[in-house]
Amino acid sequence: MSHGTARPVAGKTLKARIRGSLDRADRSLCIDQDWWAHRLGWQVSRTGFGARRYRDPRFDLLRHIRGEVDGGVRA
Repeated sequence: MSHGTARPVAGKTLKARIRGSLDRADRSLCIDQDWWAHRLGWQVSRTGFGARRYRDPRFDLLRHIRGEVDGGVRA
């Protein structure tokens, strides 16, 4: 008996099937919020299971107008 190797189950390893199930569960948990953010034109970053970071790219425009570059003020 070998340890540490995954056996294929119907063409996929058990680990891949579990990972796929977790990915689908994660997407179904956040689907409403992700849909809303995409409709607003926001960027969505997945940060963990059931966790997202939503960002409005218009803040880059505000930083540019104010003269801020890379978090600092332009000289």
